[in-house]
Amino acid sequence: MSIDAYLHYSAPAAQAGLPLLFLFHGTGGDERQLLSVAEEILPHAGIVAPRGDVSEAGAARFFRRTGEGVYDMDDLARATEKMTGFVRAHVKAQQPGAVFGLGYSNGANILASTIFAVPGLFDAAVLMHPLIPFAPEIAARPFRTRLLLTAGRRDPICPSALTERLKAHLEAAGAAVTIAWHDGGHEMRPSEIEAARTFFAAHPGGAQTHL
Repeated sequence: MSIDAYLHYSAPAAQAGLPLLFLFHGTGGDERQLLSVAEEILPHAGIVAPRGDVSEAGAARFFRRTGEGVYDMDDLARATEKMTGFVRAHVKAQQPGAVFGLGYSNGANILASTIFAVPGLFDAAVLMHPLIPFAPEIAARPFRTRLLLTAGRRDPICPSALTERLKAHLEAAGAAVTIAWHDGGHEMRPSEIEAARTFFAAHPGGAQTHL
């Protein structure tokens, strides 16, 4: 898969050996939606931020759905394969010190799906308000990706019970998972950004980006 499989934003790391952070926007966002978040959590990392290749009434997404929380599973499989190849191509081209991912809402869902398919693709990832309404089939291989889930306890789109269920599925597959909750809904709050910053900083590669 080509590094240009998706229209995307990219920026090099401040120096060799720093992490490469992939950013995955929410429905209706674009490749620039999470750039300010990236600057707060990993200020010197390399950035690759693809734009979703599916349009839903003009809103960019990474895969099709037929209703809220009702996914076109064939298209999700297509998007997962395409995204996995895209990520691998950029990692091969840049040879970063670590590979991190951060996705919000629909972006968290495609990020989660790529991790289910290839558990070693990312060293660490943050899934902000993911909605996985199915039991994931996680590839049978060592699961080395550290994960942080962030969620709102009153999120009408991503119910807290499904977030807890996702955590349980991941832990059953051998993943190290933590959840950072806030008391609101589907909105991204400052406490989530701080939790993501702390989470990535705990990884040796992430700590270097704050030097």
